[in-house]
Order: sequence, then structure tokens, then C-alpha cells
Amino acid sequence: MAQLWGGRFTKETDQLVYNFNASISFDKKFYKQDIEGSIAHVCMLGRQGILTKEEMQAIVKCLDEIRGDVEAGRLEITDEYEDIHSFVEANLIDRLGDTGKKLHTGRSRNDQVALDMRLYTRLEVLYTDGLLEELLETILKIMEDNTETIMPGFTHLQKAQPITLAHHMGAYFEMFKRDRQRLFDIFKRMNYCPLGSGALAGTTYPLDREYTAELMGFDGPTLNSMDGVSDRDYLIEFLSALSMIMMHLSRFSEEIIIWNSNEYQFVEIDDAYSTGSSIMPQKKNPDIAELVRGKTGRVYGALMSLLTTMKGIPLAYNKDMQEDKELAFDAMDTVKGCLALFQGMLATMKFHRERMRRSASCGFTNATDAADYLVNHGVPFRDAHGIVGRIVLYCIEKGIAIDEMSLEELKAISPVFENDIYEAISMETCVNKRLTVGAPGKSAMEAAIAAGRKYLEENHDTDWFTVTREA
Repeated sequence: MAQLWGGRFTKETDQLVYNFNASISFDKKFYKQDIEGSIAHVCMLGRQGILTKEEMQAIVKCLDEIRGDVEAGRLEITDEYEDIHSFVEANLIDRLGDTGKKLHTGRSRNDQVALDMRLYTRLEVLYTDGLLEELLETILKIMEDNTETIMPGFTHLQKAQPITLAHHMGAYFEMFKRDRQRLFDIFKRMNYCPLGSGALAGTTYPLDREYTAELMGFDGPTLNSMDGVSDRDYLIEFLSALSMIMMHLSRFSEEIIIWNSNEYQFVEIDDAYSTGSSIMPQKKNPDIAELVRGKTGRVYGALMSLLTTMKGIPLAYNKDMQEDKELAFDAMDTVKGCLALFQGMLATMKFHRERMRRSASCGFTNATDAADYLVNHGVPFRDAHGIVGRIVLYCIEKGIAIDEMSLEELKAISPVFENDIYEAISMETCVNKRLTVGAPGKSAMEAAIAAGRKYLEENHDTDWFTVTREA
């Protein structure tokens, strides 16, 4: 058992206790971050004269070699080690002897793991932002192509008023845009370096915390060493943002599932993103949308788990905080996978435009506009509402749409109607006369699309941090 703390103990840890305590099975994901933090720490120790230049150079060179050996598969991270910090330091000492033992000068595993988690989460924020940007590009392209694609808008899953597919997609554009903005805010708040906080009370060594923060691209060091080692607010915020992303994806998925049904037939999901039935040969199932919907609860669970873990922890570090990793890692990977697959499904999906338009026409979605017509001809709104209600009832009994009624039939219910009613309640008129900001009219939508395009151009590929995204 490779441990860094055995000097005070007189006998070996029970194997079950060791296994329960160990974190190597999941924190090995940190190996790059642990080595990056160690290199920055050693460079600072050399700059401060705490290590000689030769010692600093030897340790940095060896840490680079360990990283290269892991990546090339020449060095395996095994459960022989308690955690990733033990793995890195033990291998360094094996290769450098006493010089390697100086790596941990002025540092604790508490600030070390706090740094690793922050570095890892910071990169995950960037990855997630990149996937959201790709999804927004796909949504905006659908909007650009469908400013005249009329479809029913719904409330309570009942057909309500006619809108366009561009307008419907624009709602999701706004949702995912807010998700990106939340990631930006989280990044700004979390981008401070806990390294140098020590176990909880700093250190007597003359560390230059500003320098290590600068080396790793942080905006500065954390300003309280107890908070530095025990803060997981940034991770809770990120899991909250991921939960909202999944909530938006789940809502979108639910609509695609409905639109894909035989009753609606608004969309056809590409074969690459569908599966069939083992017994029913006619089936083409929206499995990706259903899985995205299903995995949402998994991400919510990670958020609730960490909130529950943190709620009763006194300052500063406690071992409970080791529970911040497994579910958080799973949530991060889940959201990235869902975003990538959902974007691919959406980009290849076919929209049945005529079917959408017929659905809008047959659902009395122009009833409000018929009432507005009467109001504009002097009928009080409450009376107009009642008149159109009787018209809808008549149409239901006849199995027709409002615009399929003859003028004589309309006049029999209200003599106010004239020939211009048909133009007033056409689907195109109902949509395009709605020109207020945020409405579905074509000119309003073109303005919204232009604003969306400008947003993407101004917020392209995460300009907030100069990290190279790794594949």
C-alpha cells in the first residue's frame, strides 16, 4: 500500500478500511491536472529559492516523463496506490530518490486535490460550452431555413395559435444561450487557485501564490486558506448548470418524441439515430431522445448528492468531500454525451412541413384571430369570444375548419363577417401580423435570427480562457 502519511502509525491499515478510503479508482482521471499542478508548484519553489534550480529542473523533467509514460501506456495507474497524488509522488521518488521527496514541500493533499478538482472542472466547463455552441449553430440553421414553415403552437398540449418552426426552435435557442451564459459566470467565479492553502492554514514557506496561479491561467489565488481547501461551490454550481442543460434537452426530447409519433408525423428521425423493435418490424423508435430524457434524472442525482454531502460539513477539509468526484464525473460525461448525440440527431432530422401546416389549419389555431377580426369591427371582445366559440362548436360538428365555412354560414352566427375574414384568418396572416419583439412574424423572426447569429459570432469557441481543448 503506497501511502504518504504512515510515520505516525504503528501498524498497517486494515485492507477493507484501505479500500474504503482509497480514491484511485476514480481520481486517476486527474493525472494530467495533478502533474500540471505539481509542475507549477515546483517552478514556484525554484523561483523562491526553496528548491535549487537543478532540483526544480530535475523534478519538472521527471514529472513530464511520468505524464508521457502514462499517456503512452508504459506506466499504469493501479490500485496499489491510495490516490492519484500518491501515484505521482511515489513514481517521482522511485525515479529521482531524495530529490523527488521535495515535491511536497509547502503543500498538502488538501490543497492539492482542491486544485486538481478545480482544474478538471474548469476544463469540463469549456468542453460543455463548446458542445452547446455546436447545438446552438444547428438550431439557428433550422431557424434560418424555416421562417415560413407554419406549425401549431401548443399550450397544455392543445393546439393554441399558429407559429413557425423557426419561432419554436428560437425558444430552445434562448434556453441553451442562457446555459452558456451560466457557464461563463461559473467560470469567472471559480477561476481562482487554491494551491498554497496547505492543509487549512497556509504554510511557513515563502510561497508565491500569485505566481502559481498565473502559471495555471487562474485570475489569482483564493483569499482564505480554509475556504480554499473546503470550497465546492463551483462544482455545485456546475452540476446545477448541467442539470438545467439536461432539463432543456429533456423538454426538447419530449417534443421530438411526440412529433415523431404516428399521430403527429411532424419529423422523421434519421436511421442513424433510431432503432427498431425485436418483434414489430414496422417500428422506428426515437431511442436517443428517450435516453436523453431518461438520463436527466441521473444528472439531477449528482447535484442532490453533492448538496447533501456538503450541507453538514464543518470547516475545513473532511473526508466526506471525497464524495464530490464519482457522481460529478458521471454527470459531466453524461451531459457531454447527451449534447453530442442530441446535436447529431437534430442536425439530421427531417421536418414534414406540409404536415405541420395542415395540423395548424385543422386545430382552430386561428380562432383568436377570428375574435380579433370581430373586435376590429366594433364587437366587444367578450362577445367576440363567445361568437367564435359557437363557430368552433359548429365546425367540430361539421368536421371542418373555420376557413372552410362559407360566408353565409359565418354570417348566420354573426352578420359582422365579410369576405375579408378569410384573409384575416389565413395561417400566413395569423403568423406574420405578429411583429412585436419575440413574436413569430417573419420580420420579427429575421431580427431574432440576426441577433442569434451576432451572439454566436461574438461568443465563438470560448474566448474567455486560453485553454487548448483536447480531443
